[in-house]
Parts: sequence; C-alpha cells; structure tokens
Amino acid sequence: MRYPNGKIYQAQTQHDLPKIRKGKTTFSNRGMKLEDMINHTNKWYLLHDKAVIHKKPTPIQVVTVDYPKRSRAVIKEAYYKVASTTDYNGVYKGKYIDFEAKQTNLKNTFPLHNIHQHQIDHMKQCLHHGGICFVLFLFKARNEAYVYPIRALLEDWQAFLAKEMTAIPLERVQSEGMLVEMGYQPQLDYLKAVDQLILMEEKLGNNL
Repeated sequence: MRYPNGKIYQAQTQHDLPKIRKGKTTFSNRGMKLEDMINHTNKWYLLHDKAVIHKKPTPIQVVTVDYPKRSRAVIKEAYYKVASTTDYNGVYKGKYIDFEAKQTNLKNTFPLHNIHQHQIDHMKQCLHHGGICFVLFLFKARNEAYVYPIRALLEDWQAFLAKEMTAIPLERVQSEGMLVEMGYQPQLDYLKAVDQLILMEEKLGNNL
C-alpha cells in the first residue's frame, strides 16, 4: 500500500515505538509545591466565599533599573527593605488569620532552624491581640500536612534557644497540631483544622 505522496506504508514494530519513562509521581513534577497548593486553596476559598486569605508581598528596595525598551523596565538590582514576617494573612469567620508555611523532606522531624525569630515575634504579637496564628507544616515524604498552633511552637522555640532541642518530632506535631485534609478541590483544606484551633483559642483567650 502507498500513501498519496507515493511513500510505501511500513508498520511500526515494538522496537520503533517511543519509550515511556516510568517513575514515582512527586510533588515537584506535578507542580505541587506547598506554596502552589496553598495559593490554589486560597483561590478556591475566595471563589466559594469561605475566607479572604492571601500571600503577603515582600517589600523590596529597587537599586538599579534597566530600560531595554521605553515601554519596559527591568529590575537589575534590589534588596529586601525589612525581614519578612509570615507568609499568609487574611480574615476567616471574623478572625484575623496569620500563618507561616513550611515543608520538609524529612519523615519524622521538622528542623527548627527553618523558622526565624522575627516570625516568632510577629505571630506572638498577633496572638496577643486575638489573632489565629499557626505554622502549616507539610511533610512531603509522608504526604501529610498539619496546622501547628503558635502556642506549641513558642514552647519548642524556648527549648531551641536553650539548646534543648533542634527539631520538632513528628509525634509532637501530630499530638499538638491538627491534621489537614488533602484532596483535589481544595488541595489543602486547612480551614477545617483552623476551626479546631479557633475553638481552642476561644477557651484559652489571649493569655500567653
């Protein structure tokens, strides 16, 4: 048999077919980084009128700008004006929400050196004024996420400063934190865990 262009048809053999690589599906090759998951979830919350929560922009000081075209400016050099506070904030059920998002490849601990003093100070101040503050942990290797209250983190931080601990054990995260439901829509339904945290904070008040 010949094609209209005159070429003879030849059937492909198994050897000729392109090879398909098999491997584990990871967060990276699915585009499922923690920040992406939270941002998609926040958009879903906003669309369904659940909450208004956004990622905080980090203020920068521009030093050098290049103008390759009159209609376009390219920043060549810049630096952060101040140390960032936390990653996300917003409003949910009349409550101010403020949290930091952290992920680790470790299965059983979260290293405390990944958290900074200015973030601790900021969440402590927000808690004092009635805000709902926490760290959203993602243990990538376990595919598990937790809302971890600032009150528990403050205890860990004191032990870290006293050089009594360097990392938060998974068992403590599981006992003090709230497991986050992971799915498709929304990807990280952390507000269900925040509901539990709000109930706990209402009982404790803003006492530190």
